[in-house]
Amino acid sequence: MSEMAIVCVDDELSILKSLETELLGAFEDKYIYEFAERADEALEIIDELEGEGTKIFIVVSDWLMPGIKGDEFLIRVHSKYPRIIKIMLTGQADRVSVERVKKEANLYHYLTKPWNHQELVSTIENAKIHTNYISKSFC
Repeated sequence: MSEMAIVCVDDELSILKSLETELLGAFEDKYIYEFAERADEALEIIDELEGEGTKIFIVVSDWLMPGIKGDEFLIRVHSKYPRIIKIMLTGQADRVSVERVKKEANLYHYLTKPWNHQELVSTIENAKIHTNYISKSFC
């Protein structure tokens, strides 16, 4: 089993189920997959996994969610775990929020809903290459 995880956050269960199906189909057991319907739930999952020694590779987050919006959530994740790759997957984020996440949380990529399966998969694959390059360049 993998020691790296992908965490997906969206308040729509159907979106989370679609992401689960697509990620498992594309990457099988290469990663641990966690899904949360709320940002605060995702923060707990991230802290728990990190505490157990599982590294979070990517967080895929919606923007418009009850409670904590995606931009604020990703900024919180970045402040605590800056090495985690952040992807925003949404159909409703405003430009100001996206720019804020790029600046304050080092947003890796922004995908719009409905997303293209191949774009999602290639974004994750490219993030892995990017992460490996950074890891090797600092060794």
